[in-house]
Amino acid sequence: SKATVSVLYWIIFSLFYYLLANNKMCGIFAIIHSKSTPQQVRQRCLFNSRLLRHRGPDWSGVWVSPDGKTALGHERLAIVDPASGEQPLVSPDGKIALCVNGEIYNHQKFRQKYKSYPFKTESDCEVIIPLYLEYGTDCVKYLDGMFAFVLYDVDKQSVLAARDPMGICSMYYGKHADGSTWFASEAKALQNDCATIEWFQPGNKFTTSSGIQRYYAPNWWEESVPSKKTELATIRKLFTDAVEKRMMADVPFGVLLSGGLDSSLVASVASRAIKSKGDQFQFPTLHSFCIGLPGSPDIAAAQKVAKAIGTKHHSLTFTVQDGLDALRDVIYKLETYDVTTIRASTPMYFLARKIKSLGVKMVLSGEGADELFGGYLYFHNAPSSDEFHRECCRRVKRLHLFDNLRANKSTMAWGLEVRVPFLDQSFVNHVMEIDPKDKQPSRKDKKIEKAILRQAFDDADMPYLPKSVLWRQKEQFSDGVGYSWIDGVRDYATMQVTDEMFSQAGKLYPVNTPTTKEAFYYRQVFDELFHHASMPHTVECWVPKWSNTTDPSGRAIKEVHDDAYTGAKAKL
Repeated sequence: SKATVSVLYWIIFSLFYYLLANNKMCGIFAIIHSKSTPQQVRQRCLFNSRLLRHRGPDWSGVWVSPDGKTALGHERLAIVDPASGEQPLVSPDGKIALCVNGEIYNHQKFRQKYKSYPFKTESDCEVIIPLYLEYGTDCVKYLDGMFAFVLYDVDKQSVLAARDPMGICSMYYGKHADGSTWFASEAKALQNDCATIEWFQPGNKFTTSSGIQRYYAPNWWEESVPSKKTELATIRKLFTDAVEKRMMADVPFGVLLSGGLDSSLVASVASRAIKSKGDQFQFPTLHSFCIGLPGSPDIAAAQKVAKAIGTKHHSLTFTVQDGLDALRDVIYKLETYDVTTIRASTPMYFLARKIKSLGVKMVLSGEGADELFGGYLYFHNAPSSDEFHRECCRRVKRLHLFDNLRANKSTMAWGLEVRVPFLDQSFVNHVMEIDPKDKQPSRKDKKIEKAILRQAFDDADMPYLPKSVLWRQKEQFSDGVGYSWIDGVRDYATMQVTDEMFSQAGKLYPVNTPTTKEAFYYRQVFDELFHHASMPHTVECWVPKWSNTTDPSGRAIKEVHDDAYTGAKAKL
């Protein structure tokens, strides 16, 4: 009927407009105070931004300052007319320019506050400009979200760059030989031009006058041992709020569902929100996605969860050979040689491509819970609750080097946005202030890892999850997709690296010297792809503490993992 056609047209038009004006799936690039000519600055910005096009493949935007010495670049997904919602965003008087990757969850609060400001788009990120006009460089303290941005003030000839507290959105910075400062979502856009390259640390801001400063410094940051007792109801409420906050979208979205505790809780809370508050969401069907080798633990567990909570579930399988064939691409996209990150990122890389092909633009994921609650199996071996807490702090502070890097770059390789409820600022700050005695697992006392998180959602009357899932032992993602994946990739690396080659590891790679042949192989590929002397220093290797194993797999933690394998100490 005509009415049906009219409704469908309206839905399609609304979706296109939203993607055009609000899409933040992007890569950012900036050159600040270059000594090159204006034309050279513009061309360099355009050229280097192309290296980030996978993060936003459909349109490019560039802004150059009046003096031609500063340029901001942005790679984004656009559908129709590029004249609306473009980035870089520019203030009405042309004096403030902003390129940003991220999502500001409290943007409506500031849109209400700055009603007189002539917003050009519906983008939540545009509120950064009026915030800056009122608060200056302190504006970043008021943002609740995930973000990496560079803002340039023409009148002051100054820059403000900032990254979200947990480092969900990636950003690097470098120094050029002419003294200019460069920023990019990924280091590959800097390595051909900058003399030095470094991570832009989470919770930091950079200003022309003061350089790098930390703006996020909660009580737990100094690692003093807290004593607040557990409040299960508060954990449940804060996490529920965090999930629902990240569901505000006018595009089809879904959840990554491995069948483990963390992703299952995200999926369950999201599913409940849709069922109870369906009128708040344009798309009432929640899609869930899982990947694994045929017959893997994750695929079976995810299907069970999906059936219990009522999602439209999609399972994807891959083979060990598929993973081996993709290793070089994964290392290039992730810019790391860390063993556990590469193992886990490879299946996630495949899954993100499939999700994007189905038309889903955003997914919720479960990163962060293991760091907050001490969920990795090696935490069972913590010698004291104080040491347990300090290790949790260390892991949370380094999320940008591991799980956040994996989640961001594996998915952004295909232009898919990931949101992580466990890393909500309010939730993080609350959980990190809980007495570590309440969080610490104990094999001896039969206290499973993340026990208080499980207890908070153990509702007998209205179960969030089946008991077998709610109390399932921790599986690292690279293990859960199928144990044959790790065994296969390790065996493959062993065949690529001879004993003679491996004996030269210390000489060839003095920074983070590989301790296994698998690590050696990844490092070899990494160095072929990234030639800059700074690049090896941007990587940290994930190694379990309080364990003698050289293998980061959860199965290598003997007497803790139910399916622990032998030979974990062997140098392969």
